[in-house]
Amino acid sequence: MPTIQDFLRARAGDPRTALRFEDRTWSYAEYLDACAQRAAYLLENRGADPFHVGVLLDNVPEFAMWLGAGALAGAAVVGINPTRRGAELARDVTHTQCRFLVTNSPYRALLEDLELGIEGSRLLDTDSTAYAEALRPHRGAPIPEVEVTESTLFLLIFTSGTGGAPKACLCSQGRLATIAPILVQMQQLSDRDVCYLAMPMFHSNALMAGWAPALWAGATCVLRRKFSASGFLPDVRRYGVTYFNYVGKPLAYILATPERSDDRENTLARAFGNEATDRDVERFQKRFGCVVTDAFGSTEGVIHVTRTPDMPPGALGRATEGVLVLDPETGAECAPARFDERRRLLNPEEAIGELARKLGGGSFEGYWRNEEASSAHLRDGVYWSGDLAYRDEEGFFYFAGRNSDWLRVDGENFAAPPVERILSRFPGVALAAVYPVPDPIVGDQVMAALQLVADVSFDAERFASFLEDQTDLGTKWAPRFVRICDALPVTRTHKILKRVLRNERWECDDPVWWRPEKRGPLRRLRPSDVGEIAAAFAARGRTSALGRI
Repeated sequence: MPTIQDFLRARAGDPRTALRFEDRTWSYAEYLDACAQRAAYLLENRGADPFHVGVLLDNVPEFAMWLGAGALAGAAVVGINPTRRGAELARDVTHTQCRFLVTNSPYRALLEDLELGIEGSRLLDTDSTAYAEALRPHRGAPIPEVEVTESTLFLLIFTSGTGGAPKACLCSQGRLATIAPILVQMQQLSDRDVCYLAMPMFHSNALMAGWAPALWAGATCVLRRKFSASGFLPDVRRYGVTYFNYVGKPLAYILATPERSDDRENTLARAFGNEATDRDVERFQKRFGCVVTDAFGSTEGVIHVTRTPDMPPGALGRATEGVLVLDPETGAECAPARFDERRRLLNPEEAIGELARKLGGGSFEGYWRNEEASSAHLRDGVYWSGDLAYRDEEGFFYFAGRNSDWLRVDGENFAAPPVERILSRFPGVALAAVYPVPDPIVGDQVMAALQLVADVSFDAERFASFLEDQTDLGTKWAPRFVRICDALPVTRTHKILKRVLRNERWECDDPVWWRPEKRGPLRRLRPSDVGEIAAAFAARGRTSALGRI
């Protein structure tokens, strides 16, 4: 079985363009030289195992170079999510036992006063003179003679955890090297293609659908520091982009930019990703004259659901062999979904279950230092995804959300408990519950239900100021809706009934505040607002997302 190291070695001396970033260009030969230089540094300074390199960067060339360095040196690269803050950020670094951490000036300040367990000389700021001095002795180093196999750990990719802390999914060199050619064949990529990497490179989508396939095909990678909807089409034209990978809402954001009569005058041929709505896929293809392939998958790489031309509105598509919707308590297959004339689900209690695969874990390699989570996903030969779904009589699958302790906002998964702990700091909060409610485009929005102590009134302006002051609040964690309850619904054992809260959403008797704009001020939700929200879902063909679960 090939490895990522094999892919890189095959590009040594290749004069074709490997990377483009802003006004700079690197050939594959130059890219391999940079990777070999960093690999030599790692090997000289390796120290104790585990051989893990954390990377806290935007999509800049240094990120791609350290990916290559890790593959050549036999190290595992850990993409650190820069939207994390404070103790949560420190936990990601220490949990994955990073021996090195590569960052730059914009993110260096996030690390101040954090206990990371990394020697000062191994905390590398790529903007510093010390970084240049550390690499200088290794300039011109040959590709190291390090033996790796298909089972050599290459990536630790953070994914959601239900207990409050993200899990670090294992990805070996062999697994990624198997994924890359499959996607190359699916998207018909070649060395003539120009691949646009605007999704964050700490995420599996950028690595599995962007960087690795481009490397295998010998294509050019155009790196965008951060995704920009307004900058998308100018970048496509500037660099001659032919392929674009995405996760979450990018298609919707791009479609929200002003339409022009010449939008189809571009080089884009194909886009591949997941979580786009049917409507956005259709509109994107028509507006920009390209083919969009949207599929459902996970970082663990076990369950895949693919769109088909004959699927009904709202469906994910059909799944690979062995994928079913099972009752997580009994293990029995759930009943087929039944719909009314408006395609609303009539039997959610018996139809909704967990998306699972009865043929085992496939390519699932487990989680770093989390045997409990690994075992929870793979039990008695069945892989349990943690995603809720239902399936109709024709075999089409529909996504029904996730369990109430984790959310997916703008393509990023995170758990509710850390957010709840932060909200509980607000003066006067007795209990805080955080849970997902549907977004009119795709994925979730954050809703919080707060139970206040007696005789305390909710001050929306003070609450908004409080959120801005919380340095450990992730950039996507701030609530879009805030419900103030006299008493949160609880079980007999005093566990909060989040299912009740999720079903009621903003349509409840309690007062609700919301942000009409993502970063706008909180204001009291009015009955007319509820109607406008419903209209927004209808305009997107997402009314079914407002059904009860």
